[in-house]
Amino acid sequence: MAKRRVLAVPSSADLEKMEADFRREPAPVRPGVAPIAQVAAEAAAVFDPRSADERAEAARDRAVASAFREARTKGLVMVELPIEEIEADALVRDRVVIDAEELEELKASIAKTGLRLPVEVFEQMPGAVRPYGLLSGYRRLMAVRALWDLTHETRYATIRAVVREPEAMGGAFAAMIEENEIRASLSQFERGRIAVIAAQQGAFANPEAAVDALFPVASKAKRSKIRSFALIFEELGDMLKFPDLLREKDGLRIAQALRDGAEARLRDGLAEADPADPAAELAALERILDELDSPAPDPRKGGRPRRAAGPAAETSAGFTVVAEQDARGWALRIGGRRKVDRGLMESLVREVSRLLEKP
Repeated sequence: MAKRRVLAVPSSADLEKMEADFRREPAPVRPGVAPIAQVAAEAAAVFDPRSADERAEAARDRAVASAFREARTKGLVMVELPIEEIEADALVRDRVVIDAEELEELKASIAKTGLRLPVEVFEQMPGAVRPYGLLSGYRRLMAVRALWDLTHETRYATIRAVVREPEAMGGAFAAMIEENEIRASLSQFERGRIAVIAAQQGAFANPEAAVDALFPVASKAKRSKIRSFALIFEELGDMLKFPDLLREKDGLRIAQALRDGAEARLRDGLAEADPADPAAELAALERILDELDSPAPDPRKGGRPRRAAGPAAETSAGFTVVAEQDARGWALRIGGRRKVDRGLMESLVREVSRLLEKP
């Protein structure tokens, strides 16, 4: 009969001995990796065969790469991009028109001395037609593209650019506006227009919020004016041919007329005028606004109503009859060499009433 083994609880000394044995055991072998390979990897991890100079150079390379990535993120690195990789209309531009003469001057300058300032771009979402969208520098890009189409010289196939992160700059619209405000001040209409478009594209809740966000440093009075021109773009943007040339005082008059409900009158007046140049458009607008500013007087407020002369006649008996029109309708004025008494006027009223009863 086999002798039973008596199990005893290990002492503290025994436990310490077992822990020491476990620490001395080799690391467990990873599945699929030969023990010798694991040993070699562990040795390589603690032993770098490169010299001290090589290790220092590798560390400098890592630091330079990290600094480059950070600088590129901040938009401090200039790159050379093919012009075909940039989508010029990725954003609705804040500029309404591009002056043809200025564009020709810019083309001549680039052809002579090269591009002095880079354009700014941002990386588009995967799946976009072109990998980059234009943030600022629309005229510069158009000029370089025109030179490429004209000459097909290699130097015009690419353009210097800075890659930006629009969200880090307060949004794409804000970045574009900031660049144009610094280099060439926008007109009030252009400011109002881009605020409306930014709101329509979902960047802001409404044009009012867009104005506050896109022009944060503008005074309260200036933002109020921009909102007035935003209203003009919303209501008359499709009718105005030369909106960027609107003077501020005219724009504020138009905005007030729109708030007073004169949209239909302004649209009809512009359609009838069909102006061919800025002066004609301004004259048409001023004529409509003058009419709106001089409404027919309310007879209840007293004062002599303004009358417009109508047809007149003189009888052989010496009476004169003149028709006049005012805000209340038509009136007949009877006068002349003969005296007009009450009885004559009663007869005339009865005769006029009889005439008006005829079908």
